[in-house]
Amino acid sequence: MFIFDPRTTPARPNLAAAHLAGKVNATRFVEGRAMHVATELTDLHRAPDPDAPVDTQILFGENLTLYDTQDGWGWVQLAGDDYVGYVAMSALAEGDVRATHRVTANRTFIYPRPDIKAPVLAALPLGAEVEVSGADGNFAKLASGGFVIALHLMRADETADDFVAIAEGFHGTPYLWGGKSCLGLDCSGLVQIALGQIGVAAPRDTDLQQRALGVSVPIKAVEDGLQRGDLIYWKGHVGIMRDAETLLHANAHHMLVASEPLSAPRARILSKGAGDITAIKRLPYEPLSF
Repeated sequence: MFIFDPRTTPARPNLAAAHLAGKVNATRFVEGRAMHVATELTDLHRAPDPDAPVDTQILFGENLTLYDTQDGWGWVQLAGDDYVGYVAMSALAEGDVRATHRVTANRTFIYPRPDIKAPVLAALPLGAEVEVSGADGNFAKLASGGFVIALHLMRADETADDFVAIAEGFHGTPYLWGGKSCLGLDCSGLVQIALGQIGVAAPRDTDLQQRALGVSVPIKAVEDGLQRGDLIYWKGHVGIMRDAETLLHANAHHMLVASEPLSAPRARILSKGAGDITAIKRLPYEPLSF
């Protein structure tokens, strides 16, 4: 059944994606054009205006479909999570990226030649997708130009083992609404990026994640026993359990990714009248052995 959600449906009164013909009303329907992000990361805005709210960020190498352009802005839908919005055309390049590898370091540099002393061209965030065209010693050569440390990449068909450990690697990262990198993260961005590294495609926003991810666990599990990797949802917020008692979350109270007893944010959110936990979702998870 088709459900119209403006966040993930490329439809406006004057224009919509061709595959939505017969499902939505629009003056014109278009096929769209394959593009990808060619900058380190870029903001996806709610309107074609640099002052418009940022709903999310798009990482280097992410493919998307371009449906319209105006005044240097593109109206796009992301391939990764279907999010729709406006991005500066200067951040885009033609065609799809045939990604062979994904970045595993929180940040890795692109060098103009295979030399760590060379001036840095750019820095790629964790989760960025690249096409590797060759190797030179400890470096991977990118088809788009430049070299990165090969140890900072894994093959596109590989996955990490522990999404909680990946999320823990962002501890102390500043809170940034819409953020999806070590320069700044929000709560659902942290979950999405961490799960992406283990091959789980998560929606962008908390309500979409709550519906799509894992299986529901009774909220009384807060007292009966939570597990590492459990996702704790409130209205508009999410965190990841590090163990039975400790929550890791990007939050606007600490203004960074912080770790604290679950009881602390639960009480804090209740005291602000924002309600209690709305759901606990559990994914298949095997903690690392030490």
